[in-house]
Amino acid sequence: MFSNAYNFQIVMASVLFGLGLIVMIISIVILTRQAFRKDIQTIANQTTQLAEKGIAENLSGLVGNASSLINALHELAKTNTGIGVFLVFLGVILLTTAYFISRNLGFTP
Repeated sequence: MFSNAYNFQIVMASVLFGLGLIVMIISIVILTRQAFRKDIQTIANQTTQLAEKGIAENLSGLVGNASSLINALHELAKTNTGIGVFLVFLGVILLTTAYFISRNLGFTP
């Protein structure tokens, strides 16, 4: 398939670079989508208002459900951010690996 190790290293560096770019783009999309989503913020605000109304009217079940919904929304936001940050690190590792492979081939200084 490959005539020599040089061709194999070129293909490996190209594939790693391409995967690194794809992963970086996906991570940026995840992080920016998380920052611009108003849905979660709207639900959190409405849930807070609902909890305040439940406290004012002594509805303990309503307050408990509202607080568990707020906690679930908080965990959702943390999870999406964590996935985005992990993908950024993975993309950086892939791009760095591709750089060092191409550096050994003499393409980069």
